Amino acid sequence: MLRLARLALTVAVMLLIATACSPPPEDAVAPAPDVELPRIPQPGEFGPASHTYELTGPLVPYATTMVTAWDLPQNPETDAALDRREDGELIRQGFRLFTATPGEASRFTPSEMTCANCHLNSGQRELALPLVGSAGMFPEHNGRAGRMFSLEDRIVGCFYRSENAVHGPDNGGLEAARAGVAPGLVTDSTGEPLLPDVDSEEVVALAAYLQYLSEGYTPGEDPAWRKRNRIAPESLLPLDALDAALGEEIYTELCVNCHGPEGQGVQVGDKKPGPLWGPQSWNDGAGLARFYTLAGFVRYAMPYLDPGVLSDADAQHVSTFIISKPRPSYPYKDQDWQIDPMPIDAAFYRLGDGADGHR
Repeated sequence: MLRLARLALTVAVMLLIATACSPPPEDAVAPAPDVELPRIPQPGEFGPASHTYELTGPLVPYATTMVTAWDLPQNPETDAALDRREDGELIRQGFRLFTATPGEASRFTPSEMTCANCHLNSGQRELALPLVGSAGMFPEHNGRAGRMFSLEDRIVGCFYRSENAVHGPDNGGLEAARAGVAPGLVTDSTGEPLLPDVDSEEVVALAAYLQYLSEGYTPGEDPAWRKRNRIAPESLLPLDALDAALGEEIYTELCVNCHGPEGQGVQVGDKKPGPLWGPQSWNDGAGLARFYTLAGFVRYAMPYLDPGVLSDADAQHVSTFIISKPRPSYPYKDQDWQIDPMPIDAAFYRLGDGADGHR
């Protein structure tokens, strides 16, 4: 009888363990409440087990190297919860647009830039223009336009400038930068370039992805990691101290491996950095066409093989070298900075347009 009792107890325990380890039925899984902060993945859940690490809040830490470049703490393509949401496919479309912009939004993207070229790890990397929690900060004042911007307004601005949707002419003369063949213009029936607006399908989908990254964060409360990829004001060099020649030396030593001697990017498998200058890069009305803005990004996010190794001064010199190269011209610069003061480092506004606008 004692052996039978022990056997019955063992079977009961095994059944209990099996029940506890079994996944609940599909229809028993409730969608996550919108008001809760997203669960922060643990090491090994967001990247290959060969390079696990602790996240910085919800973000991939800035000091990790290129091997973690495609780790995504929040990945719409693998998030099963989106299968049960009406906006799930829209969010996934926005993610694809974010990571492969020229192919997914070809009518608005004559450049070779993707959103993820600047917002690393698809907007989920510390000190690399992270976008997690940012959607709730809109509407927000935009100094360049001198008015309040919705999230969709901000995305349209990125298409116009960082993606060069306006198809501005190449305003430089560097032969090597002109070696690439610029895509043909996509035009409407009048022959005018097609331009995105806040209701464009691509803009709406990108906004859905950014809102997905911001679910659970309190609207109006700036996340602690936002706008931190900046060099401290006391470390900014005077404009006349910025040295493009010194920047070229640093670029040749630390940046050529990934970006190439002509700044067009080196193909690594199926990945390639976006062009830093030339006809398929961002235009001269973009935020990264400002000395200090680009320097803040370079300081913390680059070089990708050893991020953070550059000094504040080195990052500013490298940025000056990059900005000294030719790039497309934004044709509506005369409409910018009409209300708010123009930043001192807005190079192409203060130095003029065309070849004379290059330091």
